[in-house]
Amino acid sequence: MEQTKSTNIILFSGDYDKAMAAFIIANGAAAYDHDVTIFATFWGLNAFRKDEKMTLPKGKMEKMFGRMMPRGAEKMGLSNMNFGGMGPKMIKKVMKKHQAMPLADLMEMAKEQDIKLVACTMTMDLLGLQKEELIDGIEYGGVAAYLAEAEDGNVNLFI
Repeated sequence: MEQTKSTNIILFSGDYDKAMAAFIIANGAAAYDHDVTIFATFWGLNAFRKDEKMTLPKGKMEKMFGRMMPRGAEKMGLSNMNFGGMGPKMIKKVMKKHQAMPLADLMEMAKEQDIKLVACTMTMDLLGLQKEELIDGIEYGGVAAYLAEAEDGNVNLFI
């Protein structure tokens, strides 16, 4: 009996292009019948943030983090050539021209392929993020949850 292969990705980066790479790899692995988990931690959690602004009870530091971090996948900057926010607009225009899927569509495809999306609860606590601020359809766990998935993983990536 053939064992199912697994791919585990830690999404640490809050950069649009790196999050895209994580979701492209994840969707590709799922298409090859891998069990796939994306564990978002620190700035990678920005990909899981909802677009809309929310008023939730928070301390000063948590409010500051909330204002400084991009709200949602489409507002994330590029790792290189951000150009004060012009870079993401330019890359999205090039992607549209070449019919490449934007990050939001890649994330939706991941959900359709039953890719497990996990938000790091320790980082949520550190940054003051609450479950209400994150997209629907994700799970929550700490480092033990990631390690349990990664321990027997065939592919483990840190992006």
